[in-house]
Amino acid sequence: MLTTVLIGLSIGAVLLLVAAGLALAFGMLGVVNFAHGTLYMLGAFVAVEAVARSGSFVTGLLIAPLVIAALAVAIEALLLRPLYEQSHEKQLLLTFGLLILLDEVANAIWGLNYRHIQIPGFLSGQMEVLGEKLPVYRVFVIAAGALVAVVLVLMIDRTRIGMVLRAAMTHAQMVRGLGISIARYRTAVFALGGALAGLGGVIAAPLSPVQVNMGGTVILDSFMVVIVGGLGNVRGAVAAAFALGLLRAFGQQYAVEYVDLLTYVLLVIVLLLRPQGLFNSPGARKA
Repeated sequence: MLTTVLIGLSIGAVLLLVAAGLALAFGMLGVVNFAHGTLYMLGAFVAVEAVARSGSFVTGLLIAPLVIAALAVAIEALLLRPLYEQSHEKQLLLTFGLLILLDEVANAIWGLNYRHIQIPGFLSGQMEVLGEKLPVYRVFVIAAGALVAVVLVLMIDRTRIGMVLRAAMTHAQMVRGLGISIARYRTAVFALGGALAGLGGVIAAPLSPVQVNMGGTVILDSFMVVIVGGLGNVRGAVAAAFALGLLRAFGQQYAVEYVDLLTYVLLVIVLLLRPQGLFNSPGARKA
């Protein structure tokens, strides 16, 4: 039981890293980014290269989020910025096309073969908790996800950056009138979302094969997290990510043939009963 809970929380932690960027991008920028899962995939591939060249998992953990953040900045500045005032349909078409393009670029560079990162020695092995042996790396993944969740919530609630982000979500023109550069904050939000997606790819690489199109599955689950938690609601994304991770872990353990069905049933129930998401109230602030 405890092992299943641990696996579920670790799945939720990876989902949180990807979904938090989606929640921030929609809440702050109003952008539904289908290419976000591809940033997760590229983060994993960059980490594979960094670890192969340096022999250090920590190097991949540091470099990959920075590289993906830089890529996210370029995407925001060159492609998405002209579409902020456009319809969501145009944003969806652009980001879906970008997803296909980046997948093909990854295929041209790394091919279709699986890649993998070994769990580093200092995070390998097991630890005993309440009589059960738990993988140390899974505990590390949960700790990383929890740390990111705490930092994001504190940033939104307690810092000037968070104050500006909350204000810009609903009163962008007023914020501009105060002499604050909305464009700079939008770029920073997209960079942060990209860095989190890249970090998720690095952390997931020792747990699952790294391959082209690996972003497809995680982006579907991440959109479910954002919808269930409430569009643009970071707190909701945190809770929904861990809940969905636990649902998947227990489903794989006790009802493997129904695990996908259960997740979609959860999504449908939420859309029917609370279309604004479990953690959003009509008219409430999103972050």
